Amino acid sequence: MTTSPRTAPRRPSGPSGPSRPSGPAGTRPRGRAGTAPRRLVPPHVMFAERLLAVLSGERPVHWMLGRTIGEAYEQLVRLAPATPLRSPGPRPVLRRCTAHLPGHDTAVEAFATIATGDRVRAMAFRLERGEDHRWRCAAVELDGLPPGPDAGLGRPGRP
Repeated sequence: MTTSPRTAPRRPSGPSGPSRPSGPAGTRPRGRAGTAPRRLVPPHVMFAERLLAVLSGERPVHWMLGRTIGEAYEQLVRLAPATPLRSPGPRPVLRRCTAHLPGHDTAVEAFATIATGDRVRAMAFRLERGEDHRWRCAAVELDGLPPGPDAGLGRPGRP
């Protein structure tokens, strides 16, 4: 007499059953295997890292397509080839990023300090939330750039 999988007797789950941890007892983490709880990264920190990657030459400018509005993308196209945040030593690192909410949760003005070798650089940028509730970069300014049309991505009327 053969039994079908539906009527096959079930094995008890216990120390020798399928729920037994692999490895020595008690060494496997509970929950999803070896993953830490996910933390939400604030939008200004995420954009600071993205802008750093583009302006240091680590990522191409088109990586920011769909994440910029207005003249921001064209300005990045002009700024990025000079790789103003590239350092001769190790990769530039985001040291600090703070944000200010000037509007009612529709805009963020942020300031970041970036370590480039033995030098610390400053970057300011503005994010605006669209009707689809996604954040997009609207302006970027870097320290040490000469004034003029390629000096940054400031809003019209700002130096």
